[in-house]
Amino acid sequence: MIKVLSIAGSDPSGGAGIQIDLKTFHALGAHGMAIPAAMTVQNSLGVKAAYSVGPKSFREQVEALLADIRPDAVKTGMLLMPWVVGAVAKAAKEHHLLSLIVDPVMRSSSGRMLLKPEAIRILKKELFPLALIITPNIPEAESLTGTKIRTRTDRDAAAGKLLDMGPRYVLIKGGHGTGPAVDALYSDWMVYEFSTSRRKGDFHGTGCVLSSAIAVFIGRGLPVEKAVEKAKRFVDKMLRTAKPVGKGRAKYFQF
Repeated sequence: MIKVLSIAGSDPSGGAGIQIDLKTFHALGAHGMAIPAAMTVQNSLGVKAAYSVGPKSFREQVEALLADIRPDAVKTGMLLMPWVVGAVAKAAKEHHLLSLIVDPVMRSSSGRMLLKPEAIRILKKELFPLALIITPNIPEAESLTGTKIRTRTDRDAAAGKLLDMGPRYVLIKGGHGTGPAVDALYSDWMVYEFSTSRRKGDFHGTGCVLSSAIAVFIGRGLPVEKAVEKAKRFVDKMLRTAKPVGKGRAKYFQF
C-alpha cells in the first residue's frame, strides 16, 4: 500500500488543508497520514485567523511517525511559521525524504497571510533545495521571484528563478488566469503544459487536491510529468461535481 504524508494546516470546514489531503489520498487508494503544521479559524466564508501549533508537539509527531513509517511521498502545504519550515527541512534531510512535494501556500483566497514573511527566506533557502517538485500558483510564483507574470515569457523567467532555488521540478499553476487552465511543468531540460477547460465558479482547496494527487502518483513510482498529468485530470474531474457547503460562494470537492 502506498503511504503518503501531509504536513499542512488544518481547515475545520474540510475543504482544504490536511482534511482535503486525507480525502484525496483515500480517493486515490493511498494510506494517508497527516501532521498539522498550523490551525486556522475558517469556514466557507474565508479564513478568519491562523495559529501556530506547539513546536515541541510538532517535532515529536514528526519524529515519532518517521521513526516507524516511511512515507512513499510527502507533501507540504500551509506551514505558517519559520521554525516549522526549518523543522520540515531538517526531517527531510535526516530521514532522506526524496519524494517531497512542496505547495508553497502563502495566502488564502480571502486574503489572509498563511506564511509569515520571515518564513519565506527559509522556505527558499532550506526547503526548496530538498523538493522534488514545488507547485506555486501564479501569485505565489510572482511573490517568490519578484517577477510579474503576464505572458508566457514572464512565466518562463519566473520558473527559471524558481529552479535556481533548488527544486528538481517547478509546476506553475494557471488557475488564476483567463482562458483554458494551463499548468506548466519545468525542469532544467524540459517544459510540459497541461491544459483543461476553465470551470465556472469559485473553488476551495484546488491547490491542495492537486499537490496531494501528485504526491500519490509519485508515491506509486510514476515519473513527475506523468504524475502531474494524472493529477491534473483528477482535479478537473472533481471540479465538475464540486458544490457549495455553507454560506460562502466557494464550491467544495465532493468525494
